[in-house]
Amino acid sequence: MIINLRVDHKIADIETMENTAKDLKKLFNKLKEEFDIQEYVEIDTCNRNEYYINTDICSYEHDYLSSENENIIIHYDETAIIHLFRMTSGLESMIIGEDQILGQIKSAKKKSVEENHCGKILETLFTKAIHVGQVVRQKTNINRGSVSIGSAAVDLAEENLGNLEDKHVLVIGAGKMGKLVAKALSEKNLKAIFVANRTYYRAVRLAEELNGKTILFDELNQYLPSADVIISATGAPHSILTKERIGNIINSEKASPIIMIDIANPRDIEEDVEELGVKLFNIDDLRGIADKNKKLRENEVTEAEKIIDSEFKLLNNSFKLLEIENLLANIRLSMEDIRMKEAQKATSKLSDVEGSTKIIDNMSRSIVNKIFHDISTNMKKTAEEEDYDVIKTLKCIFNEE
Repeated sequence: MIINLRVDHKIADIETMENTAKDLKKLFNKLKEEFDIQEYVEIDTCNRNEYYINTDICSYEHDYLSSENENIIIHYDETAIIHLFRMTSGLESMIIGEDQILGQIKSAKKKSVEENHCGKILETLFTKAIHVGQVVRQKTNINRGSVSIGSAAVDLAEENLGNLEDKHVLVIGAGKMGKLVAKALSEKNLKAIFVANRTYYRAVRLAEELNGKTILFDELNQYLPSADVIISATGAPHSILTKERIGNIINSEKASPIIMIDIANPRDIEEDVEELGVKLFNIDDLRGIADKNKKLRENEVTEAEKIIDSEFKLLNNSFKLLEIENLLANIRLSMEDIRMKEAQKATSKLSDVEGSTKIIDNMSRSIVNKIFHDISTNMKKTAEEEDYDVIKTLKCIFNEE
């Protein structure tokens, strides 16, 4: 059984996601301990926290597969798989069609493989999901144009400040999200761009791409007052810009208020900085831009969904064959064990006949190969015809259930 546990932007705002992520982690750890779950993939982005689990021990009705937190979504098998396919295709993103989620899911799978948590089932599932995301982008225009959280943040800045030309922009964070912001900013004729990051060399590389200036993280206070727009996207586990910090350095006589856009999760900027006259926005405020983007891509979404349906059917066939191959492997081992025992008996009785060992071994091996070939062919045909009663009976015979 494949289980998907998640909280995402579709049902929760940024504050709710931050709080729910803790309950989600507790639920996952409880399931992991109770059922000794070894096969799972964790997906953690600014807009979602998810776990994909494969287990044959837990049932749908188990009490653990519930939560008092109504913001936690629990889906199984087909529904969970379709969600993953939609996610890699960019259909579940706040900014429909964005490409970053595909890279994030590749990284999540890679991490799971490296930590030995990605078994044959999840390996097959996630390889197919990544393939689906690539096919959707090849066969549709779902990702045409500038579509990312970073570009949406820049659009939001322009909606509130007008043309960014001749403005000072400060980007805090030079990770993946910071790079998306930088890419969107590179198309604007800015007066100055400053990049700050705890890992200095990353900030240097990003600033070079933008023809901007790198500043040390400890130098932030010197540059905050002169910034017209501050976009923060770090991976810090706590706030880095507080009301106290901003209040000590902000210029109250500034002609226009500073615009701060926080696209981090957890958030980088405390809400009460607004009391200082700052215009603060976070991921939730990007929903308006996301809705406009969604309307522009409605036709592409329909085409993408057709591809997802088709690829899901192909995956189902792969899973059927995978199940049969595991069963066939056990049958083959069982037959080989019987063959060797019987061959040893026959050889002992014909010990005085020259070459008897080789003759009996070759003959018995040939018999097993011919019988196994027929069994294998018929079982694969049974799987294709979805005759699960026959498969279940065979699994019982060979102690698979």
